[in-house]
Amino acid sequence: MAESTVAEVMDELAALEDPKVRAVNEKHGDDHGVNLTKLRAVAKRLKTQQELAQQLWATGDTAARLLALLTCRPKAFERDELDVMLREARTPKVHDWLVNYVVKKNPHAEDLRVAWTADSDPVVASAGWALTTERVAKKPEGLDLSGLLDVIEAEMKDAPDRLQWAMNHCLAQIGIEHAEYRARAIGIGERLRVLEDYPTPPNCTSPFAPIWISEMVRRQSEK
Repeated sequence: MAESTVAEVMDELAALEDPKVRAVNEKHGDDHGVNLTKLRAVAKRLKTQQELAQQLWATGDTAARLLALLTCRPKAFERDELDVMLREARTPKVHDWLVNYVVKKNPHAEDLRVAWTADSDPVVASAGWALTTERVAKKPEGLDLSGLLDVIEAEMKDAPDRLQWAMNHCLAQIGIEHAEYRARAIGIGERLRVLEDYPTPPNCTSPFAPIWISEMVRRQSEK
């Protein structure tokens, strides 16, 4: 198959634009109107094309950037490239996919985790916390879990929304994965009450850490 050009892909994305999808996405801060199932189908057809992905990212268009993150080669990016990309990724979905689909698979992930967690920009810091949560679950060796709980206890209550959400996820993950810290994690959640009233659809688990931790531990015990 001949490689697609940026112009061809942009035309295809424009044809997929749906005003109803855009209206829903904009409520969550995402400025695009392409159904994600259809976007993934385009990515599946294009397969991995690093050069095209970089060109799509450079357009600045949110749908194009999401497609770029699905068609790029995660290990091909240099550390500073990813740092710039994260700071450019101001919509929540692009930010989330960049961290989860690309940075987590990149050899510079740990270096970026440390740098981003300490960043003064709360959106950048939230990416650092997301990477920390990944380590809590999959590679906790060397992490100071007690120290992380200290920071969460001191800073999560007043953190901006996206940073607060990421810190809360880390709190829950520590409680779920590490029994020795479970009581403390639940206690922090109960004292801070962060996301206690978050609207949760039926059959979904509340993001309120004490409920989240207890429910996931219950499920694990049933396996």
